[in-house]
Amino acid sequence: MTSTTTTDPGPLDSDPFQPGSERFLAGPDAGFATRAIRIGHQRTPENEHSEPVFATSSFVFSSAAEAAARFAGDVPGNIYSRFTNPTVRAFEERLASLEGGDCCVATASGMAAILAVCMGLLKQGDRIVSSRSVFGSTTMLFNKYLARFGIETCFVSLSDPDAWEAAIDDRTRMLFCETPSNPLTEMGDLARLAEIAHRHDCLLVVDNCFCTPALQRPLDLGADIVVHSATKYLDGQGRCVGGAVVGDRKRVGEEVFGVLRTAGPTMSPFNAWVFLKGLETLELRMLAHSERALRLAEWLLEQSAVERVYYPGLADHPQHGLVGPQQRTGGGIVSFDVRGGKQAAWDLIDATRLISITANLGDVKTTITHPATTTHGRLKPEERAASGIGDGLIRVAVGLENIEDIQADLASGLAGL
Repeated sequence: MTSTTTTDPGPLDSDPFQPGSERFLAGPDAGFATRAIRIGHQRTPENEHSEPVFATSSFVFSSAAEAAARFAGDVPGNIYSRFTNPTVRAFEERLASLEGGDCCVATASGMAAILAVCMGLLKQGDRIVSSRSVFGSTTMLFNKYLARFGIETCFVSLSDPDAWEAAIDDRTRMLFCETPSNPLTEMGDLARLAEIAHRHDCLLVVDNCFCTPALQRPLDLGADIVVHSATKYLDGQGRCVGGAVVGDRKRVGEEVFGVLRTAGPTMSPFNAWVFLKGLETLELRMLAHSERALRLAEWLLEQSAVERVYYPGLADHPQHGLVGPQQRTGGGIVSFDVRGGKQAAWDLIDATRLISITANLGDVKTTITHPATTTHGRLKPEERAASGIGDGLIRVAVGLENIEDIQADLASGLAGL
């Protein structure tokens, strides 16, 4: 029923081109790029080279007995595309391998992934300790919707381990964070947070959307579960919406999967196929995004209209020391404050001609947004202030255009300030 990383294929079949042959699988010790391209594809009798899209709602059984065995879980296999589909399963196996998890459950969106984790692993009376600097919709999910079902959330500073420790009580079951954070690129020490969580018998759940496993593997650092908005860098071209949960076979493979099977926040087969194609170029893209982002951040430091630049790759970033030991590069997100508040920020955004004004990120196209009135606009002013999101803050998700063109597009707006 659930997806697992591919095991060592062992000896080849006598016919290496037999459909479904393990001749076509990459082993767990293969390099990141190889696994991102090869893991998860079981060829059909058509011997296709690219993964097929299984556009079907249901699957046919050879007998009533086989149908009963599949539904009972006695025999693995496809049942219904709400929770078993070969294209979705290929994506799950590939992402699980890249993150270093035992299994993965794909969902309809990144927020559906977080919801499925909470519904599968928490109950009334439980408590979450979350970093304050999380995506606005995550804050709304915790404060408005989970609270209705008796699950309380306390928010603390991502980079202050003592605050995490102090916030945990005997009802706390989960620590949740995203690192780097959205939009200020604050970083949390995952190894330290994992130690705190496990000492208090809590789970550490990490949103790895900004880095992806190409730059950061939270499970290797002690995290229990990783969640993704596949919509962002896993896709890489802004084409589809999806999410994923990666972890062990018990919590993710049974509990989170059970939520998906019953409640149905399901990834479509076509979207899974798009994400499979995105994973093939993930490492190349993340390194290229990071290289351009660092150059943009360094350039922004020189602009008189810019008050402050937020980017982990800069030496003055408060958690710069985690780049390297925890996070391979600085990533592709750069945020900065401009002098003049909201109007100045809006004027700069409106002056761009190349960069896309959209709240999405992780695209090959550079995007720009004003977090205080978009991604975090539903938060109360005091909540935004506590998270450090001021009216002059601008977030740029650096794409793969020539960096000189990105800089020139921003320069025209900055000159007007």
